[in-house]
Amino acid sequence: MNSFGNNFRISIFGESHGPLLGIIIDGCKPGIALTESDFTEDIQRRQPGARGTTPRIEKDEPRIVSGWYNGYTTGAPLTIVFENQNTKSGDYNKLLKQPRPGHADWVAMMKFDGFNDHRGGGHFSGRLTLALVAAGVVAKKMIGDIKISAQLIEAGGSKDIEAAIAKAVEEKDSIGGIIECIARPMPIGMGDPFFDSIESMLAHAAFAIPAVKGIEFGSGFKAARMRGSEHNDRIISVDGKTDTNFAGGINGGLTNGNDLIFRVAVKPTSSTSQPQQTINLESGKIEELLIGGRHDTCIALRVPVVLEAITAIVLAGF
Repeated sequence: MNSFGNNFRISIFGESHGPLLGIIIDGCKPGIALTESDFTEDIQRRQPGARGTTPRIEKDEPRIVSGWYNGYTTGAPLTIVFENQNTKSGDYNKLLKQPRPGHADWVAMMKFDGFNDHRGGGHFSGRLTLALVAAGVVAKKMIGDIKISAQLIEAGGSKDIEAAIAKAVEEKDSIGGIIECIARPMPIGMGDPFFDSIESMLAHAAFAIPAVKGIEFGSGFKAARMRGSEHNDRIISVDGKTDTNFAGGINGGLTNGNDLIFRVAVKPTSSTSQPQQTINLESGKIEELLIGGRHDTCIALRVPVVLEAITAIVLAGF
């Protein structure tokens, strides 16, 4: 479904090339000071412009249409919308018969009997992460002193991110990346066993970000190669502080007061300038596909602020 959360519940709507997209937030506390300028910083962090990002530039101006009055949230469902203005839908017409490898084109067509909006990826587009960022701005106001920061720490398998992107641009291909997110200071006991553990909720929300293919907390997959005596974080004070943080700030699905640390893996953008092979649904034959349109060489460049947003959304729900 297109809704997530319990106490802080979001519902996302819109398409990449439709008239608008947006988010409805149910469970937003009344009396939160909010202006449209509050969204500017995070929205700008998500926008393209840097080398390796799409040339599609949208104004991304938020319009608050409900749950807000005289500069404050009212407690009613808060609705924020954004207009799509810079679309070139004709670039996607060929995808009706030649679905892109690695993209949602084919499965969306099958699931929705061909009635899905294919333009720009439709409802499956990374364009909708703009709505998640907007919800994150509100959520950040609800989680008190907790500060969340995420950064791209690796691209294309390299720590030299600029060089990796430059090479991918030169080769007219796409690359993925790894993003690390840290939240601090964390309260103790946030999360609910079993199915609403902090890891469960963060993983659930993280995989709503298009292109995310993996997630790990603390030591992550490296834990499988460690011994218990090595991996266990020694508690060194009565407030639960530990001298290491292999657990990523989580024990038993609950936050333990140490920094919450996790990483996500973002795959390479499916739409690349490299010629690809795919099925022609009309002829039934494998044919070459050259993808038009405007796409990111490394979509991971724009994901950190989205990851911060979904983290805030999850934390605001506890």
